[in-house]
Amino acid sequence: MTLRARFTLFTVFWLIFILILYNIFVYFFVIRVTTRGELQLLANKADLVAETIRKQGNRGYDDPKLLTDMYNANEMLRIVMTGGRVVNKVGTDEELLSLPPAVSPNMTSETLHVNGQRVIYFTMPLYEEGSQVGAVEGARRLTVLDSYLQIMVLALSVTSVGAVVFAIFGTYWFTSRMTGPLAQMVQTMREIDRSGKLHQVQLSGREESVELQQLVRAFNQMIERLDRTIEHQKQFVADASHELKTPLTVISSYADMLNRWGRGNAEVRDEAIEAIGKETERLQKLIRSMLTLAEAEQDEWLTVTRFDVPTVVHELASMLGTTFGREIRVHSSSQSVPMRADKDKIRQLLLILIDNAIKYSKEPIDVRIRQDKSGIKLEVTDYGIGIPEAEIPYLFERFYRVDSARHRSTGGSGLGLSIAKRIVVLHEGQLEVYSKPGSGTTISIHFPRT
Repeated sequence: MTLRARFTLFTVFWLIFILILYNIFVYFFVIRVTTRGELQLLANKADLVAETIRKQGNRGYDDPKLLTDMYNANEMLRIVMTGGRVVNKVGTDEELLSLPPAVSPNMTSETLHVNGQRVIYFTMPLYEEGSQVGAVEGARRLTVLDSYLQIMVLALSVTSVGAVVFAIFGTYWFTSRMTGPLAQMVQTMREIDRSGKLHQVQLSGREESVELQQLVRAFNQMIERLDRTIEHQKQFVADASHELKTPLTVISSYADMLNRWGRGNAEVRDEAIEAIGKETERLQKLIRSMLTLAEAEQDEWLTVTRFDVPTVVHELASMLGTTFGREIRVHSSSQSVPMRADKDKIRQLLLILIDNAIKYSKEPIDVRIRQDKSGIKLEVTDYGIGIPEAEIPYLFERFYRVDSARHRSTGGSGLGLSIAKRIVVLHEGQLEVYSKPGSGTTISIHFPRT
């Protein structure tokens, strides 16, 4: 069953249930109010009869005018003395007059059924010098009232049926508008599945509900992210193919040259072996970087621990300084700066940044560690060739290089800074680059306090 049908049936069912309860309440409420009014009318007549008798000195029980002046159609009035003797009566309805007289010491009222019609009956005792001498009885058919009730029931039935019909069409129309974007999304998904091309759901411009607009926007954002991801994957595959093609071409060329002339020429053989070794090493580095970047896309790549940042930086600076014979200066705002993060990934991040600084500068390198209320800030500064301002926005893209020739001379793969950015993003940090050609570069990273 479709959502539209379920919503329509649910709404109509509850509307019918509510209408039934409402009609029952109205019906019995009207009966109660109108019957009470009719009883009050008989009670007033009985009071008037008793008051008239008292004013006459408790005489005139059998006076015909006593009851005739208050008589209405479909009604019976009579005075019954103790013992059940009727001394005065008025009325033309034989069925009402044939009701058995009763002298009760209490004022009573009830609703009777005479030949299938409702009749209200009322009796009020009459006293003379403290003793009951009789009672005033009244009975009245509710024929007119019942006819009005039948009209009311018919009107309630017609309006209820009309409300249900209106609810069916109204709910169906409303659910059609409400589920329209859902149907569009389903159609879009089927079209994506059929064609293999991503499409977004277009808002129709109608006043859709806020929730549906949010759903459509979320779906479109998901499609947009998928589209970007697919494009990035295509670009990554294309770039990786290009990057892998170059060393493989070099290796293939030198292997071919070695096969042709290297067997009898030691110079050619040595040159080919050296070139093949360098390109193989470069190829291995590139593959390692690609695997590292692929692992960085996984959700559980980080292993968070608590460690001291200056200790890690000093160890790394000492190791790289000794390896490359460069001066790497570490500046820390305090001797101990604790941090909760993945120690190995932070070390890898600093290794990438310091290694880049070593490749593109010959001056000493400064690494600064600052701690404040908002978190921890790391800065790696070199005083080398710098980066043009127009190139900074693309610096962390995969395989991007500011200068291809410079990249060849330094042996980089173009993936180091992409890995560095991924590490920063996974730690919810912020990364900024400040550079000026000829004056050096500063890469600043801010990690929030955890």
